[in-house]
Amino acid sequence: MKNKIWLSSPHMGGEELKYIQEAFDTNWVAPLGPNVTNFEDDLKKYLNRDSNIAALSSGTAALHIALILSGVKKEDEVICQSMTFSASANPIVYQGALPVFLDSEQDTWNMCPMHLEAAIEDRISKGKKPKAIIVVDLYGMPAKMDEISSIAKRYKITLIEDAAEALGSSYKGRKCGTFGDFGILSFNGNKIITTSGGGALVCKTKEMKEKAIFLATQARDEAPHYQHSQIGYNYRMSNVLAGIGRGQMEVLDEYVKLRRANNSFYKEIFKNVEGVTVFEEPNKDYFSNHWLSCARVDKEVAGFSSEDLRLVLLNNNIESRPLWKPMHLQPVFKNAPYYGNKVAEELFNCGLCLPSGSNLSTEDKKRIESVIKNFI
Repeated sequence: MKNKIWLSSPHMGGEELKYIQEAFDTNWVAPLGPNVTNFEDDLKKYLNRDSNIAALSSGTAALHIALILSGVKKEDEVICQSMTFSASANPIVYQGALPVFLDSEQDTWNMCPMHLEAAIEDRISKGKKPKAIIVVDLYGMPAKMDEISSIAKRYKITLIEDAAEALGSSYKGRKCGTFGDFGILSFNGNKIITTSGGGALVCKTKEMKEKAIFLATQARDEAPHYQHSQIGYNYRMSNVLAGIGRGQMEVLDEYVKLRRANNSFYKEIFKNVEGVTVFEEPNKDYFSNHWLSCARVDKEVAGFSSEDLRLVLLNNNIESRPLWKPMHLQPVFKNAPYYGNKVAEELFNCGLCLPSGSNLSTEDKKRIESVIKNFI
């Protein structure tokens, strides 16, 4: 059996060990230290906005802290994109709040602004104005942020941008992660850059960043003894893992180019195949890092389904995966309100994520191309 080609595996740039060694040499192996501070500064510079970054243990932790800082409490309602990974929705439940799920639109596969406004109006009519909105930049594709931001401002609802998959993407020249009142980044092992496990919260003000770090370090009050006036969490990033992040930041732009090249590679493979459409930007306002390259397969036209293609790749030891199963179809959220039609559901039924790592070799691509073309 040939070596496995993974969907999206970690890709080290070469300088990570230098920063890790520095942490060991100086005995900074706690969840604070020079690597954490410098990694936050690197991210702030990269996002190129007046953003304040708190490096945390995961993107999920960042979203949880964002909801707390947004004032989300028990029995509040939070609007969330349905077409996403469960980590976008789970922190809502951590707070004892209720998720309200929204369908996608066809252009970006992200939250539909029309359904957003309709949902807000309907929840208000029921006496439950939503406390926050979680919009996701799916697979690195920016959402329709102008419309969504405008709606959030008009109704005075906190907007949280889940850019866990979208570091390096931008909308109208502005980096993803900077559009909401809070932004979420993830450095999980499969993301465009990794710290093994990790994430970051993007805040508008230094005060909010300090509040986030306070909550992420067990909410310890200023006192010589251990005193706590509110519940805290163990969510701060380790200085060792932040060292990996510093090394990864040095290659981020290169990895974005490589992921985007993968997308072009798949567009070339499928350009003359009727019924298969590779996911791409709807127009020049959008710049996707193409964290994962995805394709829609119309079985009636193509003569095969996305599942047929997945199984052929699997039989050749090549990993691919269906698109995220929408949250409103998940058993754990079966009783949650949902607004929309069946766009997300149809995407799930006909979509496939293709191998997209920045470390795909020329040989890997030749093998993928050969398997797909022989199948077709």
